[in-house]
Amino acid sequence: MHITKIFKSHTIAYSFELFPPKSQEASEQLFATISDLSPLELAYVSVTYGAGGSTRDLTHDLVVRIQRETDLTVVSHLTCVGSTKDEIKSILDTYAESGIENILSLRGDPPKGKVFEPVPGGFGYAAELVAFIRKHYPQMGIGVAGYPEGHPETPNRLLEMDYLKAKVDAGADYICTQLFFDNNAFYDFSERCELAGIRVPIVAGIAPVTSVKLMERMAEVSAGTLFPARFIKALRRAENEDYMKKVGIHWATEQVRDLIDHNVSGIHLYTLNKSNATRQIYDSLGVTTTRYLV
Repeated sequence: MHITKIFKSHTIAYSFELFPPKSQEASEQLFATISDLSPLELAYVSVTYGAGGSTRDLTHDLVVRIQRETDLTVVSHLTCVGSTKDEIKSILDTYAESGIENILSLRGDPPKGKVFEPVPGGFGYAAELVAFIRKHYPQMGIGVAGYPEGHPETPNRLLEMDYLKAKVDAGADYICTQLFFDNNAFYDFSERCELAGIRVPIVAGIAPVTSVKLMERMAEVSAGTLFPARFIKALRRAENEDYMKKVGIHWATEQVRDLIDHNVSGIHLYTLNKSNATRQIYDSLGVTTTRYLV
């Protein structure tokens, strides 16, 4: 289903993010996760790229497989990193032929320790990629990224909103945010979008912290993300990893509950390809399907 129809047909659109597995065993585990989460009747799932486009082929294979073997609407991440316009056009041709209707258009992260540089014949900014997709594949639904706590490479927060509006003006249908742990940051971001004249749906990105290692990885990958002091205190009170997982899931659950009460357009859960934490969030909310989360 086209993403614009999804937002029109859902009071709140609930979605999950997956990443491409690197082995057959991991692939089977992922599809077990998909099967476990399917009863929640999601609006869509998205599939990520690795840094520097490192999982590009795996991403495309997974997107096509989900499209063919499940009833889920799939959104594929597509980045500017390491790809020429011709290569991106080839990818989009394959998607169009496979019936995939939705893309999350990103500039993308360079390999660790390197600065982003567009390849010759490629795109330098996500807005350019959005405009290219909109021109050559007008039937595609297009999402872009938003940063409630600021883009790590754009310290000027006013200029940041100009860049975001440029992506929307180029043809983006919705915004999906980077993960955050303080809902006030999301509400402020939404108000600033409104002031900037951005009128597309904004989806809130939520990630349950289930271990110290995961929190450290989130802090590294999602540069600039604030871990509220109250949240850190709660995690430090946890006596072991099992209790820390409970704290993280509880925090994410309360975020989702509050976002629902504020009538957000969508909630996007970063699952890390596991179903347990996500199912516990929905169990804590007292529902068995997202149809009741309104």
